Amino acid sequence: MLVGLISDTHDNILAIDRAVKLFNDRCVKLVVHAGDWCAPFALMRFQSLNCGLVGAFGNIDGEKEKLRERGEKLGFRLNWFEEFEVDGLKGAVLHGVDERIVKAVALSNLYKVVVRGHTHKPEVKTVGECLIINPGEACGYLTGKSTVAILDTETMTVETVELY
Repeated sequence: MLVGLISDTHDNILAIDRAVKLFNDRCVKLVVHAGDWCAPFALMRFQSLNCGLVGAFGNIDGEKEKLRERGEKLGFRLNWFEEFEVDGLKGAVLHGVDERIVKAVALSNLYKVVVRGHTHKPEVKTVGECLIINPGEACGYLTGKSTVAILDTETMTVETVELY
């Protein structure tokens, strides 16, 4: 099963639309967003997903209650920390501002996957028995590369995809 991973969209509507199209084209079963949506209108661009969405708030997200409210109307779950389960694989998502917390969650043995953002750099690493995945920045503002990732839960492989 495929899971779409995205973070740091920072209101970049073009990048969000391209990510949603990619996730729909690849038939992902869930999208996990690791925060820094920015404004609630950006979340609305995800309404054309053909699957569910679980997400975390980021450090620069404003109007968190409005984000949560709009997300709930779309059937999405958003909070500072969320859990998800796909194909028997248990995962967690948080923005990842504090590296110690990311590492502690990974080492808790509660999750096989932790999805995080914040650094704007794509990264896949193993800590203990847990895969920590940062899909990079969808917005492309800091690095000049707009990226998302796709996790294959059967092979536990991660593909980083550049949107443009």
